[in-house]
Amino acid sequence: MSNVTRVLTVDDSASMRALLLHALRDRGFEVAQAEDGMAALEWLAINDTDVVVTDINMPRLDGFGLIEKLRDHARHRDRPILVLTTESSDEKKARARAAGATGWIVKPFDAEKLANAVRRVAL
Repeated sequence: MSNVTRVLTVDDSASMRALLLHALRDRGFEVAQAEDGMAALEWLAINDTDVVVTDINMPRLDGFGLIEKLRDHARHRDRPILVLTTESSDEKKARARAAGATGWIVKPFDAEKLANAVRRVAL
């Protein structure tokens, strides 16, 4: 079994996915990517990951919906899910926590802080 932490990033912005890929790969993570919650669910149906990092505002299935669907399945019930978004309202944070999010990071992100957060929840 590999000791490399596997991260699935979920964001509808191609430029944000590129930033996340660069930031996490450069810090030793194995990174897979999806452009929205539906694509993430499709990927997770046949793959596995240690941590999910998701945006909130996305087409087809937003981050809240993704978190709720993951928490509905025993396989993903305890999987760490970090929300990475421009949203910072207490209401949105509370909604994400209620859905089952593990943590919240506001964009723009600091690459080292993101990597530290992923390491912390992946333990």
